[in-house]
Amino acid sequence: MSKREHVSETPATAYLRKHRVAFSEHVFEYEDHGGTRVPARELGVDEHAMVKTLVMEDERKAPMIVLMHGDRSVSTKNLARQVNAKRIEPCRPDVAQRHSGYQVGGTSPFATRKAMPIYLEKTVLELPKIYINGGRRGYLVGIAPPELVRVLKPTLVEVGLAD
Repeated sequence: MSKREHVSETPATAYLRKHRVAFSEHVFEYEDHGGTRVPARELGVDEHAMVKTLVMEDERKAPMIVLMHGDRSVSTKNLARQVNAKRIEPCRPDVAQRHSGYQVGGTSPFATRKAMPIYLEKTVLELPKIYINGGRRGYLVGIAPPELVRVLKPTLVEVGLAD
């Protein structure tokens, strides 16, 4: 990545540096409602290696983060069953932003405003490298999945549905 594409520090990248996580920076032109399809296309990477950070809540409004492949959806029914909740649903954007401290479309699982349980789709660990939001729209970091596990200590789940 050239110097001119360097993005200023975010809480997420400060967290990664503090925890000595090696990461690459990837900048792309953000598009509203583009999902992971846009950065996958822009970076020339399989959308399956894009990991989206989803802020969800259970029936008690307790927030959680779910990390899922870009080309998959979350079965909220299976997730609820695996985490012993009655119901799980995505947070409204304003609520997600309040919990995470990040703007929707730029949500990173690193250095969130509020500590939340993190659930990681188990098959993400099969990938050699993943691309996950670095704390702002149009900015991803590339890291090795074992590093994600080391610093976030997520609970592994199997809740992915093919889109």
